[in-house]
Amino acid sequence: MEARRLAILSSHICPLGSSQPRGRTRIPLFSTLSFSDCASDSDETKRLRDSQKKVQQNDCVFCKIVCGKSPALKLYEDDACLCILDTSPLSHGHSLIIPKSHFCSLKATPPHVIAAMCSKVPFISSAIMKATGCDSFNLLVNNGAEAGQVIFHTHIHIIPRKARDCLWPSESLRRHPLKLDQNTFKLVNCVQEELSPAGNTEDVNDRGSTLAKN
Repeated sequence: MEARRLAILSSHICPLGSSQPRGRTRIPLFSTLSFSDCASDSDETKRLRDSQKKVQQNDCVFCKIVCGKSPALKLYEDDACLCILDTSPLSHGHSLIIPKSHFCSLKATPPHVIAAMCSKVPFISSAIMKATGCDSFNLLVNNGAEAGQVIFHTHIHIIPRKARDCLWPSESLRRHPLKLDQNTFKLVNCVQEELSPAGNTEDVNDRGSTLAKN
């Protein structure tokens, strides 16, 4: 509640943005981002959050950026998400789209938040491509430590690419045709079972959609 009161006060003292259209307003470098309590759920849900999750949010570098406690080179911002330059870029223009709410992984992120982030990809990537002189980019999500996730706050990478930049060593590896053997069919069956309503233990309403049977 204290955080919410501070947010209200700060919005009256120095409101974010102006009467100008957001897309046409130049944002200062290392701008202070709008304050957020890093949650988009209802007040009742917020009160039910345990102390452990609050500690995780307080230590999260992305939450600090969202709350205005840490600087960032901000490219875009709306009510649901913001886009910043990666501080350890793989290429010139490497950017991150992050939700203003704290979710530790893609699986923990509600579908409507993922949709809000992904809906901005064409708009933001187009601007980055023009600014960097690139015509290609990788859209990447590192989900989990073994997949390379370092900051456990959901984020999407937009990585501009140029010809022969040799960014991914795996691109030089030879790809082999899929083997239609017992292991492959077993994999298909296992995934289908997990996706079926009977095999999925998650709340169907939380997933936002159901699997249509063919």
